[in-house]
Amino acid sequence: MQEEDKVHVLETLEENHQGRNAQRIRIYLGIKQEVLANELGMSQPQISAIEREAVLEPEMLERFAFALGVTPDLIKKFDVERAIYNINSYKDSTVQHGENSTQNINPLDKVVELYERLLQSEREKLELFINQKNHS
Repeated sequence: MQEEDKVHVLETLEENHQGRNAQRIRIYLGIKQEVLANELGMSQPQISAIEREAVLEPEMLERFAFALGVTPDLIKKFDVERAIYNINSYKDSTVQHGENSTQNINPLDKVVELYERLLQSEREKLELFINQKNHS
């Protein structure tokens, strides 16, 4: 293998660092290493070590993908710059194509909104319970 080919292979590996991609996806999804470790029956240091690997073993790639709820291809081919571009370009936007209209609604925002309402409701219930307990 010529020196130029070796450099190209190293650049490709650096661009497609599967462990780092898995880590970025995990962080984006708000999953801690400890939670992922429990899901996979591993320890947190093992997860950390796997996330430092440039290429994941096929079985580990499948397990990580399943636990994160993504496809193995997403971990293999995740491109941060493309993801940022897509998020910046399409988040909460409406795109017109002739007579067809596509509205992009970020489901994560809706989940966060729903969770915040649920949390507020639970706080109100707790406050009512404490007030009833104090008046009894």
